[in-house]
Amino acid sequence: MIDNTLAYWMALAHAPNFSTRRKMEFLIESAYEKYTIQEALTKIKSHNKLGFNFTDIEWAGILESVNDLANYAFLAEQIEDQGIHTMNIWDIYVYPDSLKQNLKKGAPLLIYAKGNMDLLKKESIAIVGARKSSDISLKFTENLAKMLVKKNQVVVSGFAKGVDKMALESALEHNGQSIIVLPQGIETYKSKTYYQDIVKGNVLVMSIYHPKAPWSVGFAMHRNTIIYGLADQIYVAESNSSGGTWEGALDGLKRDRKIFVRKPESHEKNANELLIQKGATPVDFNGNALKNTTPEQGKLF
Repeated sequence: MIDNTLAYWMALAHAPNFSTRRKMEFLIESAYEKYTIQEALTKIKSHNKLGFNFTDIEWAGILESVNDLANYAFLAEQIEDQGIHTMNIWDIYVYPDSLKQNLKKGAPLLIYAKGNMDLLKKESIAIVGARKSSDISLKFTENLAKMLVKKNQVVVSGFAKGVDKMALESALEHNGQSIIVLPQGIETYKSKTYYQDIVKGNVLVMSIYHPKAPWSVGFAMHRNTIIYGLADQIYVAESNSSGGTWEGALDGLKRDRKIFVRKPESHEKNANELLIQKGATPVDFNGNALKNTTPEQGKLF
């Protein structure tokens, strides 16, 4: 049976020129416990702003989206036919509580997923790092993923080259489980590499972007925030002083998350030590926390 609310959630979640934070404020201030999502957006379509202080560009974006509800309804049917699950922010029983707690108003309104949904209920650990990471960073990632599997913890991966791919493949190689957070729409994910792992229940693939959205640099950067928000613990194998890993780690520190960073060797050229200076917790090759002896004059938060 088609979920007739899905088209409305899609229209809101993907409305252009309207940030997630502002959409969340709209839901909290003007819709929650007052209207169903259908009722709220039907009123919007009739040019009723429900008392919310939309900017002109936000109002134009939401009107554009609700006027496209027929196409969203068709897409919602396609998604269900493909066995893709959806979770909206009001689904208190299936939506990951970690995203709400860690991202607050920045939590995604709608999530698309394919695979074992029960993985969202298990303790999850993110191992992140630069695409072009050193051998020691990749070995650290492989070693840590193996240990996490022994603890029955789920490894969260961003599905990028380098550390992300190593974390995913090491977890599966040791009969573990993983959540892949895509930097693209779930319908554009065509890889058959992990098909059997999805079928066996060892992998969940998820995305917060429009189902047909192609990969983009912006999504790849933003996807790290979702990884950090979803995971119970975060380990950085290697970071540059810019890029998705760096920005994600800084965002996590600003949110008072505990970020574990591999203590670099003296000869390494990366930004791991800079993250430690900014408040991250250094760890050894096995992921054990080390005493931070780094001077804090460079700490920004």
